[in-house]
Amino acid sequence: MLITKLTYQCSAAFPSDERFGLTSQIRRAAVSIPSNIAEGSGRGSTKDFSQFLSIATGSAYELETQLILAAEFGYLDETRLQSVLDELAELQRMLYGFQKSLQPEN
Repeated sequence: MLITKLTYQCSAAFPSDERFGLTSQIRRAAVSIPSNIAEGSGRGSTKDFSQFLSIATGSAYELETQLILAAEFGYLDETRLQSVLDELAELQRMLYGFQKSLQPEN
């Protein structure tokens, strides 16, 4: 949820003409991450949970791309970008590790 909070803070200063463009896309991707983790944890099977973790991971990579684009467009400074990307990288590692831990051993 920290990623979502940071994303909303970063995108608050984006130009108003991006409200229905990049701002909306970034915020949806950010909200999708914890939402899919929560939904997956409420499912009845490990397989379902793993699938929702996969969706959350995809949203994390989508968000990473969109934040880099925002910086390229000059909407986000490099310091702020790097701070959020560092948090995202840690989350991506945790999601990957968690998903791996749910897989049965051979």
